[in-house]
Amino acid sequence: MNSESPREASEIVAAEWRRILEMSERRIDPAIPRAAHAHPRLGELFPMVSHGALYFSRCTQYPWTHDVAALFPRPGGFHVFRHSDKTVLGEPDTVEEAVGLIVANLPDGCGPAVDGNPDDL
Repeated sequence: MNSESPREASEIVAAEWRRILEMSERRIDPAIPRAAHAHPRLGELFPMVSHGALYFSRCTQYPWTHDVAALFPRPGGFHVFRHSDKTVLGEPDTVEEAVGLIVANLPDGCGPAVDGNPDDL
């Protein structure tokens, strides 16, 4: 495990959230990270964006964890999918419902992201 304190890990997470919240609409619909970041449990996880989808990791370094569901936009709504076990959690119509699905299905013991990789959890 890295010798950094939890506060430093939270600063890494906060800096990445700031970067994502400022991204262009071409990268991600701004409503997605805004809604996710507004939820305290998701705002403490490490966020990532790829192809318009929002992913979360319980650690700040590669390889990322895949046990927290990701939020994908789809026509008319959202697709919530957990990569670790290839589970579709739902296809809600609103981003708030999608965030709620992710939070309701967080892994046991999921807390703030740690500065490290999955071996450090």
